[in-house]
Amino acid sequence: MTTRLSRDQALRALFPLDAPLHRGDNRCVSDTASSPRRVLGFWPALALVVGNLIGSGIYLLPATLAPLGANALIGWGVTIFGAMALAFVFARLAAKLPCAGGPYAFADAAFGPVVGFAVAWSYWILVWAGNGALAIAVVSALGVPFPALASGAPAFVTALVLIWGLVAVNIRGVALAGRIQLVTALLKLAPLAAIILVALWLLLRDGQSAIAANQPVPISAGAIAGAVALTFWGFLGVESATVPADKVKDAARIVPLVTMLGTALAGMVYVLVAGAIALMMPADLIAASPAPLAAFLGRSWGAGAQLIVAVFAAISALGTLNGFILLQGEMPWAMARGGVFPAWFGKESRQGTPARAHLVSGALVTLVMALNYTGSTATLFAEIATISLAAGMLAYFASALAALKLLAGDRAVTLAAIVAAGFVLWMIYGLGLRANLWGLGLLALGLPVFLWVRRASLRSATAT
Repeated sequence: MTTRLSRDQALRALFPLDAPLHRGDNRCVSDTASSPRRVLGFWPALALVVGNLIGSGIYLLPATLAPLGANALIGWGVTIFGAMALAFVFARLAAKLPCAGGPYAFADAAFGPVVGFAVAWSYWILVWAGNGALAIAVVSALGVPFPALASGAPAFVTALVLIWGLVAVNIRGVALAGRIQLVTALLKLAPLAAIILVALWLLLRDGQSAIAANQPVPISAGAIAGAVALTFWGFLGVESATVPADKVKDAARIVPLVTMLGTALAGMVYVLVAGAIALMMPADLIAASPAPLAAFLGRSWGAGAQLIVAVFAAISALGTLNGFILLQGEMPWAMARGGVFPAWFGKESRQGTPARAHLVSGALVTLVMALNYTGSTATLFAEIATISLAAGMLAYFASALAALKLLAGDRAVTLAAIVAAGFVLWMIYGLGLRANLWGLGLLALGLPVFLWVRRASLRSATAT
């Protein structure tokens, strides 16, 4: 009993639950733990965070980061520090404002509907555009056991089949999507644990000779910033549990808890796995491999192990894709319920899911993949990943500023929010001009939508 009380007291100290900032509209979750909408408990919610964080990034980024040398490892460290600051901000905001929509609900509460819409639009773009890169990550891993899927039309078509299959799963029901997320989250940890154990065994057996003799790469602020911009792809999803908060049991307690735990677990895994790959494999081999983690284990266990790990990599990215497809439907639904998006998106299916939002989001993923299709899975992944990141940075930056306003006087939150805001600005710099121009263009597309909805709302108010 003493242990239980002390744990609860510690949780309340980290995530105060007094005077939650309920908005009083239909975006905010109720305090009724038995609400039929609440189908996600602690483990599915934790799996949503972990599953969205540990996905395609750890499997594909080592190849992209290999030319950066030690800058990449420094970038991972900076990114983990910034991601934990963001996770703390989201956790404290979720404890005070356990509303559906996550970043949208926070920005709306702090700055009003105009900023709320901009943040929601930004985050929605981040999710559905990024889902194209996630689908390509699944196909890239499947290209190891099935070489025909490595590039070209088969890769493109397979990615679309995966996207629309998971759209159908999420339309069928959140509970089903949650079960898939839990299973894939458990499966994806198996090859990562194997890599950590193999690296430890090699170090104990061979000592210094286990370290690859790679040419040193000069360390520079620009290279580190570029690495941070790429490695943050592996931390997209720190806010995952805050978006469907209305479907989480005891959201004011569970959402903050799984946000921090999930981010910390992902950071630990990233440091150990990425460090092992970078230090113990030749950089040219990493850069040339479509599945670097599979190649790492394949060097010790043979081609058979390489094929098995590649399949696990596909499962890992598939779980992440499932989690983010859930979010790509929840965000426009929350916007519609908040009155800043067409009401058509707020309609639910018989299963209580935002089917219309899922269908439109799926169509947009298909479009962005077609516009950036080059025939190479690696190139397509990099293009879509950087564009989606650039478009979504506003959501993270505004959430940090929202914490400064909504949780003013909390020194820990203030410090974390300042760190998080600075981290986001540095990432924007690291993404480069081209990606940021794409991001601005996608954000600008939201202006006519906002004006249309606003005009329709004014006409409706005048008529009544």
